[in-house]
Amino acid sequence: MKFKLVPPAPDDLDVVADAQRAVPLVPGSEDDCCARLMRRLDLPSRDVARTWLTFLRALELAEETSSGFRRIRVDPTETQLRETFRRRVFGAEEVVTTLETAENPLTVDDVFETFAEHVPVWEHYKNPNEWEVVWRDRVGEILEWLVLLGSAERTDAGYVPAAE
Repeated sequence: MKFKLVPPAPDDLDVVADAQRAVPLVPGSEDDCCARLMRRLDLPSRDVARTWLTFLRALELAEETSSGFRRIRVDPTETQLRETFRRRVFGAEEVVTTLETAENPLTVDDVFETFAEHVPVWEHYKNPNEWEVVWRDRVGEILEWLVLLGSAERTDAGYVPAAE
């Protein structure tokens, strides 16, 4: 399963571990988990907290059970986060491939132009006047997470694959 929601990338990966610790070990309701995330990460709204909860599921750091959401007992590492991000976040692999096959640094608009064909058709109908803005923003968030996770670098000219 792939997840679409990606919160803005924080300044460092410690925020991911903090977010994970905000999810209870004993399953809790979405409302309870979102309240804990809002309080512990100082998030501005329940929608932002819900995005983080979904994102933690994508990173295999939390799961939804029949009783609610619970934290998975694993310490997130940069390697694990990089791998699960690419495998479970919708569009991440395509964005990485776009960067890897480019001859020059790419801007968010450049990457979105290539990625747009991967946006599900139903998303075009869901927000006919805004789908491009929504998905351009998502591509930008994916790029920033790739930078944080060490898969890409941001230069003055745009984004490039990380040097190995």
